[in-house]
Order: sequence, then structure tokens, then C-alpha cells
Amino acid sequence: MNPRRLLKYLWASPCSAIGLVLAGLPCLLGASGRLRWGVLEVAFSDPNHALARWLLRLPYAGITFGHVVLAPTHRLQDALRAHERAHVAQYETWGPVFLIVYPLNSLVQVLLGRRAHADNHFEVQARARQSDWPSESSCNESPGSGEAPTA
Repeated sequence: MNPRRLLKYLWASPCSAIGLVLAGLPCLLGASGRLRWGVLEVAFSDPNHALARWLLRLPYAGITFGHVVLAPTHRLQDALRAHERAHVAQYETWGPVFLIVYPLNSLVQVLLGRRAHADNHFEVQARARQSDWPSESSCNESPGSGEAPTA
């Protein structure tokens, strides 16, 4: 791993630690992790698992903390990968400060009469950057191999 990439991992590591802690309960209840492009994706294989069904009722399909992405199912992880990788890049840029600026931007959006999540600058940016991320099929990616493409 090159030094610049290592610094990005270190800068985002406090946030990744939060993701690892939050991944603990699902993993204890049967979820599994897959390493894709240097990001740990934690989800259930079975969409009928009780916790997966409960998570699927939440208003958000997945959440990223540093280099850890949590979603109800692996199939959903596949569908969300491009969007969540944009959030990984944001964590690599902002590091622990992201845990402050993201909710602050949601608050600003609400104060401006907008939608807290959909109009959040970081969500808008993630939706815009989704097209920068290659599809799973175009990369022939296997778990744990390679690094994320740079945009």
C-alpha cells in the first residue's frame, strides 16, 4: 500500500472503529463481512433473517463509517456499492470531522426548509459520484483484492 493510501486509512480510522463496533451485533447474530476494494461490507446473506428484515424497514438502506459499510443484505450491499464508496471517499477526505460536518449540514438543510438527508451536501455529492464508480461486473472483483479506483 502506498503511503498516501495508508494516510487515508489512518485519517478515517476513528470512524472505521465506530463501524467495526456497530458491526459487532449483526456479526454475532449471523451477518458476515466481505472485504471489497479495501472496504469491509457487513450484511446478512439471508434477507429473511429477523434482523435483516427489521433493518430493511429503516428509512436508509445502508450506512458507512470510514471503511466499514453496514447494510441489511449482501445483495443490497452490491446495489449500494457506488453510493457508499463515495461516502468512503468523503471519510478519507474529512476523517473524524465528517462525523460533525455531516449532521451539521443536515441541520442547515432543515433550517433552510429543505430535506435533511436528501438535500445534505454529502448525499448530493455521493449521488453525483456514483457514476464514477465501476460496476461490479466491469471489474471482475473478488473480495479483498485490489484497491478502490480513484476518482
